[in-house]
Amino acid sequence: MNHKEVAKRIAQAIGKDNVVAAAHCATRLRLVVKDVKVIDQAALDNDPDLKGTFNANGQYQIIVGPGDVNTVYDEFIKIVNIKEASKEELKNIAADNKDNIIMKFIKVLSDIFVPLIPALTAGGLLMAINNVLTGQGLFGAQSIVQMFPQWKGFAEIVNMMSSAPFTFLPILIAFSATKRFGGNPYLGAAAGMMLVMPNLVNGYGVAESIATGHMTYWHVFGLNIAQAGYQGQVIPVIGVAFILANLEKFFHKHLNDAVDFTFTPMLSIIITGFLTFTLVGPALRIVSNGVTDSLVWAYQTLGAVGMGIFGLGYSAIVLTGLHQSFPAIETTLLADIAKTGGSFIFPVAAMANIAQGAATFAVFFVTKNKQQKSLTTSAGISAMLGITEPALFGVNLKLKFPFFIGLIASGISSFIIGLLHVLSVSMGPAGIIGFIAIAPKSIPSFMMGAIISFVIAFVGTYLYGKKAMKTTEEEIINEAPATPEVVERLQDEKISAPVTGRIVDLASVPDPVFASEAMGKGIAIMPTSQDVLAPVTGVITIAADTGHAYGIKSDDGAEVLIHIGLDTVNLNGVGFEKIVQQGQHVSEGDLLGHFDIDKIKQAGLTPLTMTIVTNTAGYAQVDSLLTVDRAAMQGEEIIQLHAKKD
Repeated sequence: MNHKEVAKRIAQAIGKDNVVAAAHCATRLRLVVKDVKVIDQAALDNDPDLKGTFNANGQYQIIVGPGDVNTVYDEFIKIVNIKEASKEELKNIAADNKDNIIMKFIKVLSDIFVPLIPALTAGGLLMAINNVLTGQGLFGAQSIVQMFPQWKGFAEIVNMMSSAPFTFLPILIAFSATKRFGGNPYLGAAAGMMLVMPNLVNGYGVAESIATGHMTYWHVFGLNIAQAGYQGQVIPVIGVAFILANLEKFFHKHLNDAVDFTFTPMLSIIITGFLTFTLVGPALRIVSNGVTDSLVWAYQTLGAVGMGIFGLGYSAIVLTGLHQSFPAIETTLLADIAKTGGSFIFPVAAMANIAQGAATFAVFFVTKNKQQKSLTTSAGISAMLGITEPALFGVNLKLKFPFFIGLIASGISSFIIGLLHVLSVSMGPAGIIGFIAIAPKSIPSFMMGAIISFVIAFVGTYLYGKKAMKTTEEEIINEAPATPEVVERLQDEKISAPVTGRIVDLASVPDPVFASEAMGKGIAIMPTSQDVLAPVTGVITIAADTGHAYGIKSDDGAEVLIHIGLDTVNLNGVGFEKIVQQGQHVSEGDLLGHFDIDKIKQAGLTPLTMTIVTNTAGYAQVDSLLTVDRAAMQGEEIIQLHAKKD
């Protein structure tokens, strides 16, 4: 790679006067730009030395690759004439960008609800099991428990377990939101418990109690304070968590140590409690009910047309990150299912994901590019199961036409399930197996919509692609075998696990750079150990100052990247200790560094660790030796490399 020429091409595509700030991590340039719309995206997409681009959290990121990105960065900042910025400075600049207000709000909602998704999904899937057992008309005129009474007790237990996350939803939200706002999450949980105490009028019956005059009140200093609970509420709980966290921080700042330790929790809770029941709670309940009523009105008014429009744009919304706010909306719809009937968001998301997955599968049959064929398989399966980023960023957006055909297929199928009134009654995987979250009577309609979405996207992409993707000189070049020098030095090789933990499917990693295999094939591990060991014997090519990434070129030719966590570069080395230096020769199993899992999690980040073979193209085949969800021990062989044969 000619680093100076690459930097020139990037600067020309971005626009020299369009760059506000620039930094880099172990694999990519991270830019804050004035206007994304003026970027020559086609030039970047077609640049043979670049592995992809994406826009996230106010940063435009260009994937250059380990070992090259730092040199390209040095040349780039000279060309655009800006000072070198740290990752933290870049993050702050991106956060302060005036066009980033909506994304900041979405990020807050995402930070609050993403940690809750496992609990809500577990409850939702258990609810789906109960619906299958108790739903009439699914397997006959009678439900399963009516036909087989011995299952009745089991269904009741499952129903009880499925209700728990939603019954105590304010506690979960308060815990997560208080943590997000910088407060003690356990105090947040206590505040959430306060909102669902059994001696309060149940939140689902508050409106009726007020209307019929049966609401009970506390009489405090001349005020009549309604004893209203907040079951099923989302927005009021987030407001309570915000107040609590800021009160706690205020008292921590102004009280000395002994008094602070004793009285800050009490003062924070009591003030938050009175503000909640007198002012904040009632006001935000009105807002929350207004949002829910508006969504229900929009669905009832626009019906199938509204769902069709939503389906047409859903995957485009995913590209912006705005879909991260949907769990908050969906939780509200599901929490008051008696009024809403369920969520229209989940069925539409499933149609969109299936369409993008089908379009990706179609590319497999029309492309002649072996690397692209390999990517379409894993990315397509991932999309069909509800994770579309690998398909979107790795395949469909690069080719453009599969993405747009997927949008059309999603719009048509969403319109059809809208006509059939398909709603979800729980949360679940928004893909082909999403039928488990659908009301039993609507499962056949959901599956019909899924088939329509798949067929339209697959057939449309295949037929158009047969004309659009004829073998070109560029594809032939891309598929040309490695140079003799590369073939000679690469050998069959095995790579061991740098950390102990649970194997995670790389396609499910919430970062398109890794999930799309733009950097190369590999394995992700959710670590339980906190030491990083060398997975091969070779020379250290990257030893990031922040300690979050290491690169090793093995003695047999493999180029391996170890990346600890996602966005952990923003921690600036906090929680990491680097042991080795660039240029140092290490043996397999040697200690490279340490990292603190708790500090990474406390920063709201994941310690998920990727081991990537960045010169994947130089091998005939790269195989994972362990299956997903299996435990991997440090030093255990996890990847097999097969060298190309003459």
